Amino acid sequence: MITDEQQERVQGWFAGRLPQEWQVAPPRVTVDREEITVVLTVPDVELPGEGDAPSAAALDEARAGRASAFREETRDQRMAIAREAEHRFERKVSWGLVVGEREVLWTHVSAPVMTRLRQPQRRVLDTLVDAGVARSRADALAWCVRLVGQHEGDWLAELRDAMGRVAEVREQGPAA
Repeated sequence: MITDEQQERVQGWFAGRLPQEWQVAPPRVTVDREEITVVLTVPDVELPGEGDAPSAAALDEARAGRASAFREETRDQRMAIAREAEHRFERKVSWGLVVGEREVLWTHVSAPVMTRLRQPQRRVLDTLVDAGVARSRADALAWCVRLVGQHEGDWLAELRDAMGRVAEVREQGPAA
């Protein structure tokens, strides 16, 4: 489990290390056992228009173009920062970008996870595969995890906070 102190150290390092012009808003830094994900925010695009507002599709494409340009223009610098962070924190670094309402993640870690499921749980996954929601049991399980994460975000955040407090109490206890 990642402690609040570890999360804060990583966030602080990136806040100090990232170029100022990349910090329109504070970067969103997320840490787990394998990966550090840094999501930057750049200014939204403004499309010139003659009277009418640009269509949603045109705006989305302009945002995609801005994200693509940022990725290419900053690649060398981001890779250098990632190498430093990977050496310092012993985790891979992944990058993302927010442009307006569009969020893009690049080259993030996809870590394999092994689990044992009984028949009722396997049947749930097989139903998702048979219905075309997922291509495989692994995809179905990932879909379920994403769904729980979206709908139980507050509960999961509270659980993580509680685990952090338990870790702090353990650290303050007597040495073994």
